[in-house]
Amino acid sequence: MDSRERFRQTMRYGSADRVPLFEEGIRAEVLEVWHTQGLPPHADLFSLFCFDRHKWIEPELKPRPKPSVWPSSTSELDSFRQLLNPANAGRLPENWPDCVRLWQSRDYPLMLTVCNGLFLSLGVDGWRTFSDAIHRLACEPRVALETMRIQGEFAARLADTVLKEVEVDAAVFSEPLCDNHGPLVSPLMFEEFALKSYRPILEVLHQNGVETVIFMTWANARLILPAVVKYGFNCLWAFEANTKAMNYYDLRREFGRELRLIGGIDLDKVREGEAAIRREILEKVPRLLADGGYIPLADGRVREDVPYNNYVYYRRLLEEITQS
Repeated sequence: MDSRERFRQTMRYGSADRVPLFEEGIRAEVLEVWHTQGLPPHADLFSLFCFDRHKWIEPELKPRPKPSVWPSSTSELDSFRQLLNPANAGRLPENWPDCVRLWQSRDYPLMLTVCNGLFLSLGVDGWRTFSDAIHRLACEPRVALETMRIQGEFAARLADTVLKEVEVDAAVFSEPLCDNHGPLVSPLMFEEFALKSYRPILEVLHQNGVETVIFMTWANARLILPAVVKYGFNCLWAFEANTKAMNYYDLRREFGRELRLIGGIDLDKVREGEAAIRREILEKVPRLLADGGYIPLADGRVREDVPYNNYVYYRRLLEEITQS
C-alpha cells in the first residue's frame, strides 16, 4: 500500500496496512548537531527510518502587496479587497502546470493550506498589530467581520481554482490562536468572526470532494473545539499542546470518530530520554491506534535540543508499535 492510500484509509477508518508515519520537518541545523552525536555523514533520514512522504500546496493567501495597516474603518475595505485577487500572479506555486502533471500520478498524500487563521487574517505579526487586532474585534466589530468575510471569500475562490486542477487528500486551516491557558478570544467571538467567515471555504471543499478537513492549531484550543467540530472540521492536528486539556485520548472519548487526530506525542518527553519516551508512547499511542483515525507524531518541530539517540529511540519505538 502506498503512502497516499495509507493516509486515505486511516482518515476513513478503513483498512490500512499500517498508519502513516510522518517526518517532523527536521531542518539542516538539527542534522548538523546530530552529525556530532552519531548520525552518519550524508545520511538520508528517509533511508534510516520509516517515513511516509507528504507534500503541501501553499498558495499565497496574504494581501498583495502587503498593506502597511489593516482596515480600521469601513471606508478602507474596498481598497483592501483589491489586494485579495485570486488571479494575481504568484498566488500559486512556481511552475504550477508542471506540479499539476506531477501530482496526477503521485503515491503520497497532498495537503492544501486554505486559511492562515483569525489573527494572521487581521494582520497580526507582533505585539502592536496584535493589540490593534484585538481593538478592532472589540471596538470595531463591523470592520473586523467584513475583513474576515472578504478574506474567506477570496480564500474560497483560490481553493476552488486549485481543486479544479488537483485532487488533494486534505485541506488545512492553520489557527495560531491560543496559549497554554486557552484561546486568546472567547469561543463565541471565535465562532462569530472566524468560523462563520470560513463557511465559503468549507463549501468549496465539500463541493470538490475533499474528505479530510484539518484544524491545525497550537497550545490549548480545547474550548473552541466543539464549535470547530460543529462547523465540519473532522481532523485535529495540534502542536505544542502539552496541557491536560488537550490530551488526545480524552478528546477521542469526547468527540469520538467525528474528530480524527494527528500528533499528540509530547515532544518534551522526547527531549528527556528513553524512559520518558517509552512511557509517553505506550500510554497514548496503542489505545488511539486501536480506535483508528489516528496518525502518531510528535507535537512540534524537532530542534537541536533533542539528542540524536533520543530521536532514534522515539522513531524505532513508534515503528515497532505501529507495525506490530
